[in-house]
Amino acid sequence: MSTTAADVHLDPAALDALVSDFHGELIRPADPAFDARRKVWNGAIDRRPALIARCTGVADIRAALAFARRTGLTVAVRGGGHSFPGHSTCDGGLLVDLGLLKGVRVDPVRRTVRAQAGVLLGELDRETQAFGLATPSGIVTHTGVAGLTLGGGIGWLMRKYGLSVDNLLSVDLVTAEGELVTADEEANTELFWGVRGGGGNFGIVTEFEFRLHPVGPILPAGPVIWPMESAVDLLHFYRDWITAVPDELTTAVIQRWLPPLPTIPAEHHGRPVVMVLACYAGPIEDGERVLAPLKAFAPPLLDLCAPRPYLALQSMFDASYPHGRWYHMRSCDVDELSDEVIDIAVERGRAINAPWSSYPIFQLGGAVARVAPEATAFGGRSSGHTFNFVGSTVGAEGFPEQRDWARQSWQRLAPHQSGVYVNFLSDEGEDRIRSAYGAAAFDRLKALKRHYDPANLFHLNQNISPA
Repeated sequence: MSTTAADVHLDPAALDALVSDFHGELIRPADPAFDARRKVWNGAIDRRPALIARCTGVADIRAALAFARRTGLTVAVRGGGHSFPGHSTCDGGLLVDLGLLKGVRVDPVRRTVRAQAGVLLGELDRETQAFGLATPSGIVTHTGVAGLTLGGGIGWLMRKYGLSVDNLLSVDLVTAEGELVTADEEANTELFWGVRGGGGNFGIVTEFEFRLHPVGPILPAGPVIWPMESAVDLLHFYRDWITAVPDELTTAVIQRWLPPLPTIPAEHHGRPVVMVLACYAGPIEDGERVLAPLKAFAPPLLDLCAPRPYLALQSMFDASYPHGRWYHMRSCDVDELSDEVIDIAVERGRAINAPWSSYPIFQLGGAVARVAPEATAFGGRSSGHTFNFVGSTVGAEGFPEQRDWARQSWQRLAPHQSGVYVNFLSDEGEDRIRSAYGAAAFDRLKALKRHYDPANLFHLNQNISPA
């Protein structure tokens, strides 16, 4: 039985000490703002913390953690609040909310950017694109920079420039004991290894420093869409075509029903389709030449792959994954799109029976695969593709059926799985977390956890237990 906010009596002396040393907002269940502030992106998660601490800086974070240590409250940490399984909130505990930490500072000469822990991807991209620069990040603008980066960070630039963690230069982190440390290639190097893929297990990162690259501002990107009946032939063509494409091109195959978006003609709304969504991180004319065979595969239902602003590409999925919708995700990596994997992929696409459930197959390789496996904690660099089955509904109605579709789809791929991207994990147990990293890296992460968080204060995550 879970503990709710109503069950928790906060120690008055500890609370008074926190109030006197806190400059942000402290929100209790009786406060008018509580219901709005407790919500996270996934509408299927409905939890009620005993206290929400909206921090304005490192001093507030340290005060909040001191309060948690004194009271024994469970600690949840929220950056963007996009955790699929709801790790960015809790019942009856302390929610450390970093959403007020919005600082972004671009150095266009050094081509670096510093971003605080409450920054969202769209906010980061807006600042860096003002100088024609970008760092690899995710595919939905309201995702938090912090959670995405700490788990690895896959997105449209990864085959050219690597993952988010491959472009991370340093972090500032508050430990479980309240110490502020910097980790980079010269200081606290083992911690720096661990935060590049190991999630929020070792402390609260308050600021990230990233390397930037020239990107756009206009590049060839977007989906080419065919009826779902074309999926078998398309996937066989796609498997052969991507063997010769350059690193500048990153793609994903997506099966779904076409959503009712302004860019989609009304007569196609709700139609089952298969699409290849592409991003070419290079000159437009080169990208058009590389993409020509895909466009010539067969007459498409819609061809929306064209020169567009990088910012428009980054926001393309926003309407498909809005706040408040109910989501359940199951994911795995595969080494290759074998005939058997293609057959399963087509079958699971045809099994979609709701307007918001979908799944992408992300193309990996390129710069992702060229980083030595032991260089960062991120696992899966040798995988060829990441499958991500997302069962989704507007609300509770029909959600169990879509959750079952995601689970069954993942189970069908079980014989072909080669690992999993940790940011796409649900609550699936330690064996699945270990499979995300591999045995050697997982043991190394456990040792790091024992050093920085032996009491497992930060356990609401894909937890690496110190035990």
